Amino acid sequence: MKIYSFFIRPNLPPELEPLRELAQNCWFSWNWQVVQLFIRMDPVLWEASYQNPVEMLSRMPQQRLEEMARDDSFLANLARVYEMFQDYQKQATWFAREYPSEGQPPCIAYFSCEYGIAEGLPIYSGGLGILSGDHLKSASDLGIPLVAVGLLYQEGYFRQYLNNDGWQQERYPENDWYSMPVRVELNDKGEPVKIQIKMNGEIVHAQVWRVSVGRTPLYLLDTNIEENPPRLREITRSLYGGDRERRIQQEMLLGVGGQRALWTMGVRPNCYHMNEGHSAFLAIERIRIMMQKRGMTFDEAVEMVWATSVFTTHTPVPAGNERFSTELMRKYVKPITDEIGLNWNDFVALGRVNPSDEREDFCMTVMALRLSSLSNGVAKLHGRVSRTMWHGIWPALPVEEVPIRNITNGIHTLTWISHDLRELLTSYLGPKLNEQPWDMSIWDRVDRIPDVEFWRTHQRRRERLVFYARKRLHEQLERRGVRGETLEQANSILNPHALTLGFARRFATYKRCNLLFSDPDRLHRILSDPDRPAQIVFAGKAHPQDMPGKEMIKTIIHYSNEDRFRQHIVFIEDYDINVARYLVQGVDVWMNTPRRPLEASGTSGMKAAANGALNLSVMDGWWDEAYIPERMTTGWSIGHGEEYEDEKHQDTIESEAMYDVLEREIVPLFYERDRASLPREWIQRSKSCLKLLARYFNTHRMLMEYTEQMYLPAIEAHRRLSADEYKRAKDLAAWRRKLKSEWPKVSIASVKMDNGTNRLTSGETLTVSVEARLGQLAPGDVAVQLYHGPLNAKDEIVGGDAKPAEYVSSRDGVHLFRATLSIRASGRRGFAARVIPNHADQIHPFMSNTVVWE
Repeated sequence: MKIYSFFIRPNLPPELEPLRELAQNCWFSWNWQVVQLFIRMDPVLWEASYQNPVEMLSRMPQQRLEEMARDDSFLANLARVYEMFQDYQKQATWFAREYPSEGQPPCIAYFSCEYGIAEGLPIYSGGLGILSGDHLKSASDLGIPLVAVGLLYQEGYFRQYLNNDGWQQERYPENDWYSMPVRVELNDKGEPVKIQIKMNGEIVHAQVWRVSVGRTPLYLLDTNIEENPPRLREITRSLYGGDRERRIQQEMLLGVGGQRALWTMGVRPNCYHMNEGHSAFLAIERIRIMMQKRGMTFDEAVEMVWATSVFTTHTPVPAGNERFSTELMRKYVKPITDEIGLNWNDFVALGRVNPSDEREDFCMTVMALRLSSLSNGVAKLHGRVSRTMWHGIWPALPVEEVPIRNITNGIHTLTWISHDLRELLTSYLGPKLNEQPWDMSIWDRVDRIPDVEFWRTHQRRRERLVFYARKRLHEQLERRGVRGETLEQANSILNPHALTLGFARRFATYKRCNLLFSDPDRLHRILSDPDRPAQIVFAGKAHPQDMPGKEMIKTIIHYSNEDRFRQHIVFIEDYDINVARYLVQGVDVWMNTPRRPLEASGTSGMKAAANGALNLSVMDGWWDEAYIPERMTTGWSIGHGEEYEDEKHQDTIESEAMYDVLEREIVPLFYERDRASLPREWIQRSKSCLKLLARYFNTHRMLMEYTEQMYLPAIEAHRRLSADEYKRAKDLAAWRRKLKSEWPKVSIASVKMDNGTNRLTSGETLTVSVEARLGQLAPGDVAVQLYHGPLNAKDEIVGGDAKPAEYVSSRDGVHLFRATLSIRASGRRGFAARVIPNHADQIHPFMSNTVVWE
């Protein structure tokens, strides 16, 4: 049976036509005024549509639409909100003010495998996707010229439900794109934009869809179209589903297909940002384009790709970095390398820490690091961990100099703070909160908010969380077939006035989601104190194949079903953006218990802090830099940043520390009230969360750092290297070929301290002469440096700095360089002489492992 499909748009009266545009732009996801419009039309349908305005309009009875078109009050409100939206599109932005451009503006392409933008667009699984969505929202607010690329998953990530024993079950509802804020991208002829990519000898067709995120376009590729046979339509069926072959197909589509989609639409980025290694095949596709369309050699194309690529690594867990077998890589990628004449072994070496180890699988993270001049971790601690983790790619460098910097993650604040708090902040902080969110000085005004108003606002949010948790628990129990008294108890669990702790995240073993239950009896005493009660709201999903993670959820469910915990512990199923919003906006304390240093950043605690919640966390990820022991004004730490070899011993120590903090500090402080029944000290700490944490741990600050430290240098490199038919890129490649040929001849002949002694007094200077042999390289082709700093007990330089030496003269193939060190500190210090490549057009000298030490 052949079915012919057609799509019927809602017949909106002309007066309501602006609703269509407001529904199709995800600007609504961080602007409560838009949401209020749809709630006013039909609050029940709004919830039934999963807070998706496009679906809601498609399901709205025509009679109701006609009624709203005659409602003067509603129309006036609609006109006001639509004017706000239009003003937003036209208003001056941070990027336009700071970096005005003449002629064609630059373009940054951002690639990620998932995006968490709104409840009604389920193409995300967790933190990586939420970060990507917040990245796009801040790019829109700041006016950064960014386009994003991803995949359109027919099922998205799984929906979670629990059976009677607390075991996680998964279901995979299919998305109806015609009822979501996504539309088919059309070309100049009004036809859908489509691309092709060859995989394992078959042509895969993909259609491009567009999501508007404020000013920022997000392009999503979809293989579920009639041009493909069923097995190829499955490529974009589910996020993180299927076997290894499905995964490499998805990542080929994202990287190679994503670049082809941009070129098909006439988008020519100057800078490419790969968010995690899933999109690293983008680099090889860019090399192919440079070689075939620009007539460049492989080496010349690599120079362009390397200089204009930005890469963000996220997970410090080795298993979280995507790896493919050589056989699978040969099956899918070798046709591209053969097409451009690239030696297969040379290509595979790009994805190995040890290029010569044929037993090592191909790692997407390694390839992205090798082909990106600008790489970063997502927190200060994570940057240090990443430099150690990937030191093997640059073994000749000190760990501190491994070219992976850190830009700490943030959140899109206006998406995550409650509308109650946003209204309160706007009243006392002023309009800049909404109109110029990049101005961080506005957070200094938080102290203007009267304590009573601040606390009253938070109490309303806690009450809303409690009522929401009761409603969800009642639905969960009813679905499992629970009846009678147990079902009725769901309507009274939790206390809207009690200290409320929140714990929600992906249930991976290293996150230790069950650490709270290390001593159930002690936990019960803390929670059930009649004068100072406390309660915990849990949420989170385990990966469908993660059995230990599922066991953790089951354990929590079993405890929550015990009579002694029933009134104090709730697990909300199917953790998503909507559940997260209720939690971070309503809890008093946000808990996080990862096994240090395995948490890359973590952003849920940032969302809670932006709502005034205090954090209780292990010193890992973002909290390692957010927690200031001397102040202790924004939360508490579990331990002091120790790392243990014995995990059981670690769990024992840190669970005891957690209980101690809860009993001795958190609970007493929360219930310490003045005559007006206000917890004054607690309120001051909540305000400190906004003043100290919300002002820094946000994606506006993060995007400004990406722009200034990563995007603009890459854009400038693109401008410089592409000028005059890529002449400087070709010259740079020729210089690097010469460098590679002559580098084995480079050596340090001698090092001499001109002072004649190694005993100095603080304040003196030390002059050092270095003689180097350079083969056929000129002195200008290299930089001679003294790497100097304090020595540890192993006579290793720690936290060193590089002091450049100046060229003095040459004689008989030996080149003299000289440097002067100013001695400021006392104690044991040391230096080592080295030679590194030097060229005006390289972003940094460590593209390859070319360092010669004495």
